[in-house]
Amino acid sequence: MTHVITKLCLRDSGCQTVCPVDCIVPGKPESEWPLYYIDPDTCIDCGACVPECPFSAIFPEDEVPSAYKAKGGEQIAASEGTSGFAEVYDGKNHHGDAVHLNATRTLKAGEIVDLTPDIQANADYFKSGPGYKSM
Repeated sequence: MTHVITKLCLRDSGCQTVCPVDCIVPGKPESEWPLYYIDPDTCIDCGACVPECPFSAIFPEDEVPSAYKAKGGEQIAASEGTSGFAEVYDGKNHHGDAVHLNATRTLKAGEIVDLTPDIQANADYFKSGPGYKSM
């Protein structure tokens, strides 16, 4: 089992900083892969990344919620052009560097969001996407 970063991720980068095996990478290109991603072949399941995330975006794979209930005000990110994701997020990451995402959406209190598709998106990033490592 590994951990998965969900669409609650707004690219803070603190998770990457504390990872003892350097298995967390920022998605590139950002317009298509807006989150950070955890390489399942490298992750040792230590969980160091979980408390470091200010957005509570990281879950053990078997605990990614299919019915995440929003507190209200959380933002979720998607690939540019995704329907319903028309807000722009401008913030700063863990190191004070600018973060700009063109496709986000603010959740309303009580809104239910299925985060489980992010399990497959993380796997796809490393199986066939930009994180793919050819042997």
